[in-house]
Amino acid sequence: MSHLLKTTCIVLALGLAAPAVAAPCGNTSAGFEAWKAAFAKEAKKAGVKSKGLAALKGTQYASRTIAADRNQKSFKYSLEKFMRVRGADTIVAQGRKRKARDAAFYGGLEKRYGVPAGVILAIHGMETGFGNFMGDSNVVSSIATLAYDCRRSEFFTGHTLAALRLVDRGVVSPKSIGAKHGELGHTQFLPGNVEKYGVDGNGDGRLDMNNLSDALASTANFLSKKGWKRGKGYQEGQPNFRVIKEWNAAGVYQKAIAIMGARIDG
Repeated sequence: MSHLLKTTCIVLALGLAAPAVAAPCGNTSAGFEAWKAAFAKEAKKAGVKSKGLAALKGTQYASRTIAADRNQKSFKYSLEKFMRVRGADTIVAQGRKRKARDAAFYGGLEKRYGVPAGVILAIHGMETGFGNFMGDSNVVSSIATLAYDCRRSEFFTGHTLAALRLVDRGVVSPKSIGAKHGELGHTQFLPGNVEKYGVDGNGDGRLDMNNLSDALASTANFLSKKGWKRGKGYQEGQPNFRVIKEWNAAGVYQKAIAIMGARIDG
C-alpha cells in the first residue's frame, strides 16, 4: 500500500475531515467565475472582510495580463540591450536632477533606511519613468487572474489575498489602476509587499502607493527589511547586490539597477 493511500485510510478510519481543496486553477477564462466562488471561501479564512469579498466578486478575467505574463522579454535580453531599451542614460540624467533638487528628501531616506538615493531613483525610473506611467490595468482583476491561472497560481494567491485585505483597509479600491501583474504605484509594489513593507512616508496617516513620498519610503523600507547593509557596496559581488536581487527576478534588471544607481550617486 502506498504511503498516500495508507494515510488516506487512516484519516477515514479515524473519522477526520480531509483538508479543504484549494480553488482550482485554469488556463482559460472558462473556469474563472467558479474559481472566484471557491476562492472567496479561502479569502474569508485569510481575514478578508466584506469590502474585499465584494471586490473579488466584481473582478473580471484579465486577458491582457495573461498575454503579458506569457511574453516577458527582459529575461532574454543582454544587459546592453536591456539598458538601451529601458533608456538608462535618460534615467541616470533625470535621477541626478531629482537627487540634486530634493537632496533633503533623499538624504532623509538614506538616514532612516540606509539605502542610497541612486538605488531608489534607479528603481523609480526603471519601474514607471519616475511616475509618468503607473499602469493601465485594474489591480484586483489582474492579480486575481494570475492567482487563478495555473502558471504561477501559488505565488499570486498570497498577493491576491493581500490585495483584498488592502481593499478592506481602504489602501486599494476595487477600481485601483496599476500594472498588468497587479503592481501598484510609483515603484510598482505587488500587493503582498504593500501590505508587508508599505509605510506612510509623508505622515498624513494613510498609505498611498501613488503618493511619491509613501512609495519611495516603502521602497527603501523593503530593501532595508530585506537586509540592506548601511554603507556597503551594491554592485555585483558586493554585499548589497544580494538585496537588489530581491527586487526583481531578472538578472539584467538587477545589474541595471546597480549600474544606474552608481551613476546617479556618482
